Amino acid sequence: MVIPFLLSEMLYLCIHKYEVYTKRGRKSPLFLSKIDMISKERITALIDERIQELNKNLYVVDMTISSSNVIRVELDRVDGYVAVEDCMSVSRNIEHNLDRDAADFELHVSSAGLDKPFRHENQYVKNIGKRVKVKLNDASKIEGELISFDPEEIQLKDRVKKKVEGRKKKEWVEEVYNIKMKEIKETKIIISFK
Repeated sequence: MVIPFLLSEMLYLCIHKYEVYTKRGRKSPLFLSKIDMISKERITALIDERIQELNKNLYVVDMTISSSNVIRVELDRVDGYVAVEDCMSVSRNIEHNLDRDAADFELHVSSAGLDKPFRHENQYVKNIGKRVKVKLNDASKIEGELISFDPEEIQLKDRVKKKVEGRKKKEWVEEVYNIKMKEIKETKIIISFK
């Protein structure tokens, strides 16, 4: 049973009724655990403040705060890649504006990473002209060059070998796929070392 009590900006939670039976049949009392919560709005404001100051077309891909105050921030950039200095700057702004005495926290600020699925519209825009792999809700996969994006759908093109009427052999043809955003489970960039 969890019962929250808000007292002087600290959240006191009754974690659960922990019963320990001793030889005499006594039960231990209800115990309280103090957990200080860091608000998502506060962290978002601190990130936005630093992004505005840097003026490098950065945006937040993902930001989470766990129940144990582990803050994870993933950044990306519309026109290029996120520099280590950008991550450090955002991290320092958060670190210097939060009071560790009031609420201890762990902070991770990083770039979105090439191996992770797209989670923001700007990632589609940034990767137009690059090869991507799209997993659909029906478990099928499509690979191709991302040629356009709008909030409703994306367009991929790929060269595939197909049987062409009047020909004996399969030939390479360019195929264009229009994929609705609501049909997409995940999209990842294809990393090529050619």
